[in-house]
Amino acid sequence: MTRKPLSLRWLEVFQLISKLGSVQKVSAETGLSISTVSNHLRSLEGALGVELVDHGRRPMGLTPAGTVFARHVYEGMTALKRGEAEIRSGRWQHATDLRLALIDDFDNQIAPEFFSFLSAALPRCNFRHFARPSHEIIEKLQAQKLDAGIATRPAENVEGLMEYPLMRDPFIVILPPDYNGEVKDLISAKHSLPFLRYSRDHTIGKLIEMQLTRSKINLPNKFELECNQSVIGLVADSSGWTITTAASYYRARRYHENTRVLPFPGKSFVRTVSLFTSNVCPIATSQLIHRTMKNLMDLHFVEPMTSRFPWLGSEFRTISDNKGGPH
Repeated sequence: MTRKPLSLRWLEVFQLISKLGSVQKVSAETGLSISTVSNHLRSLEGALGVELVDHGRRPMGLTPAGTVFARHVYEGMTALKRGEAEIRSGRWQHATDLRLALIDDFDNQIAPEFFSFLSAALPRCNFRHFARPSHEIIEKLQAQKLDAGIATRPAENVEGLMEYPLMRDPFIVILPPDYNGEVKDLISAKHSLPFLRYSRDHTIGKLIEMQLTRSKINLPNKFELECNQSVIGLVADSSGWTITTAASYYRARRYHENTRVLPFPGKSFVRTVSLFTSNVCPIATSQLIHRTMKNLMDLHFVEPMTSRFPWLGSEFRTISDNKGGPH
């Protein structure tokens, strides 16, 4: 018996059903009617001769056969999208569209020079630039609303994305100029100088809290702020002290004369800043972005900070990768 060939539309609908768990949600996502979505699913099941979805469950769950098939559909659709991206862009010089986000750490010092270089290297490319917190960049990449993003690597695993590590950025302690005590006094007792937290909704704040927990340091939660400039500004005003990274501190250069910088006491810890891309972004384009960003980070962040604070040594540096490939 000749089997009916599978429709790409059926596979797209099935992939969305496996992700969203509802015909109604797939209808809203695609603009197709509920009956059309149901017909596509039934046609696919009929062509395969097996039920892929448990139609009696709400939300809809996959059958064992559906779970296996969903994995193969995901791999196949990813390969098709990658092929489409490569065909449309050809060589990286001929890329036509790029949706790229940067965390605000690099939006002022690096972004203008970065996009000036890319516009010359990719003359036919249309750029859409976004400045977002790291966690939002990762979410938008996973939702395929971005092609590439520069973000802090989160503590949890990042599914479905390619990562190109860029910079090793150590955490340091920032103190007001009139505090002459030791850092251990601030973290080992109830001190009158409050700790200024970065928002725990942001990746940098989460990483700091994880290290404090590992170090068994419990600090009162009096201030919690999203804006890096506000945090460093309050330290300069003698309103508290904070833990931040070398790159984040360097951004707040207007406050450098009124702050002191020390290593984090005890076991050091770092954040990794990386280029993340969707798995359909052409590799040559990703490598171009990676090389350019690494050079600019060295020039505008690593070299001036390590020159001023030699004790940072090799702790603060861009990450060498001879092949320029993803990790």
